[in-house]
Amino acid sequence: MSIPLLEYKPSSQNQRVPGYEVPNEDTPKIYRIEDYAFGGEVEELIWAAYRQLFSEHVLLKYYRQSNLESQVKNKAITVRDFIRGLAKSEAFKSLVIKTNSNYRLVEIALKRLLGRAPYNKDEEIAWSIKIATLGWDGFVDVLLDSEEYQSNFGENIVPYQRRRYKDRPFNLVTPRYSDYWRDKLEDERYKWGDIKNFLEMASSIQIKTVTYTPVSTANIQIPNTTRDTTSKGIPVSVSPSANFPVR
Repeated sequence: MSIPLLEYKPSSQNQRVPGYEVPNEDTPKIYRIEDYAFGGEVEELIWAAYRQLFSEHVLLKYYRQSNLESQVKNKAITVRDFIRGLAKSEAFKSLVIKTNSNYRLVEIALKRLLGRAPYNKDEEIAWSIKIATLGWDGFVDVLLDSEEYQSNFGENIVPYQRRRYKDRPFNLVTPRYSDYWRDKLEDERYKWGDIKNFLEMASSIQIKTVTYTPVSTANIQIPNTTRDTTSKGIPVSVSPSANFPVR
């Protein structure tokens, strides 16, 4: 018997209030399967789904799900099932799920699947219990089958950040893993001499002082470098009239 979802009080966020903003460059673009008639055009929708789910601006070919892409191009599955398949793929689990805690996974899932941030810590705790009891795949099914998802995205719209008018897009501020995992990776790659023990390294360096040897100039003879104006001891005078005619 699964544990029911704990009750939490939703806070007021932008996506819960109807908007009256004039569309501009910050208005999220809606990718709807009906807007793409040919398989080649669906590539734009597919890339939007990868960008929304994986939050990657450059996705390696190794991580692409060619089977799911083929099905959505042929209209064999809906966009919602395509999103479901991407969220449950081994690539997503390798890049996102294995590198984050349940609380972090709740934040990522709500932002990328429902298009909104968690209301508060109570909601993160409630959904993290669902992940612990149902597993990640079951958690994805609950979100994609929820009334909130259906009413906002339906079967054929790629999820997007709802009412993005204040903050930056989610995929620019939420990396694939949290700070604690980054610090763990830094500890594994850590080598002596990094900034963490810079003072210890600097104090261990032995500096050899330079010994100066004093030099005496008392016995140094300075050579005579004055110009010699004599020829064999006889002074030489140069008269302008001797070489140049006077006019």
